[in-house]
Amino acid sequence: MPKTSFFVTGTDTDSGKTAIAGGILALAAQHGLRTLAMKPIASGCHQTPDGLRNPDALHLQSVITESLSYDAVNPVALEPAIAPHVAAMDAGRSLSAERLAGYCRGTMTRPGDLFLVEGAGGWRVPLNSTETWFHFVRDLNMPVVLVVGMKLGAINHALLTAEMIRRDGLELAGWVANCCGSMPMEREDETFDYLCKHIEAPCMGRVPWLEGGDGFPCAEAVARYLSLPLNAAD
Repeated sequence: MPKTSFFVTGTDTDSGKTAIAGGILALAAQHGLRTLAMKPIASGCHQTPDGLRNPDALHLQSVITESLSYDAVNPVALEPAIAPHVAAMDAGRSLSAERLAGYCRGTMTRPGDLFLVEGAGGWRVPLNSTETWFHFVRDLNMPVVLVVGMKLGAINHALLTAEMIRRDGLELAGWVANCCGSMPMEREDETFDYLCKHIEAPCMGRVPWLEGGDGFPCAEAVARYLSLPLNAAD
């Protein structure tokens, strides 16, 4: 069983969760840690000879140190690039926090040091008509890492998300400021300074825009700008 586990959420769907999760995994590997990762739900998958595949899940699978099949990394693969609960309904599939947590518990039986679970979208993205990611994370009692997309609206989105995580009774283990566009936001330094003063959790890093050949920056390049969540290297 992994010694530490974290759930990675974002301020919105384009905040850069996968790139940051990949960077954390690469950094953990540099510290000699064995890593595992999952993206339990992924919409926007494409058809391949091996079945539906999602770029985010493939990136995570390529970075982890321990071998996991694609289906273990991404047990619920959905083709339309729409909200996961809607895509699941269209596919005749039923999503629930309990079922998704069960997939993760299966992976958590494997030996390892660090296990990351990446959500889809933000903290309040629905899983069904009554459950959101909160219910899933609560079932697994995972600390949360928040990825803040550094663009207009970042302060509002970040503070509201951090507040809701705390109100939901879960631990915000840390947050990352991620430049998610080739053009930096105006007054980014001032925005970052404000967030550092008002998010009640450690800042794990500030990642600039990095080019990537497969749609994601090199995980090792991202890792240079990050620190591990507290207790992850114990």
